[in-house]
Amino acid sequence: MSRPGESRLRERIDAVEAAYEFMLAYAAQGATGEETGSSGAEIRAQLKCSDRALEGLASLLQAAVKKKRLGQAQRYRAFIRVIEQDAGIARAAIQLVLAQPSISSQLIDNLNALIHLRALLTDLFLIDEVLKPTSGREKD
Repeated sequence: MSRPGESRLRERIDAVEAAYEFMLAYAAQGATGEETGSSGAEIRAQLKCSDRALEGLASLLQAAVKKKRLGQAQRYRAFIRVIEQDAGIARAAIQLVLAQPSISSQLIDNLNALIHLRALLTDLFLIDEVLKPTSGREKD
């Protein structure tokens, strides 16, 4: 059973991943951004959700490391700083897109291609895997 902090962390990582998956699908639609359909509203909602999920993510990760009493915590903290930087850059890009009056598939395709967003996703995949409870990684 997951603890409340772990649950919040999992929800945030899932929100970022879900937004990225939606962005991939949206980019393939060829939307001009002028559409008033549900996918236009949904892309904006997904971006906002991802932006909120990234806010304070590093603090949640630091708390998870502290709570698990992981050995070599300084290595975790160093990587969490990388995540914090990548999340900040990704948030700036997401907020730039959100500031646009309309969001086209091409705009989202460019956001998807942003190396900082891809780096962030890879960061999250790695830290998620590392923080999974397994014997040998946690101090008793």
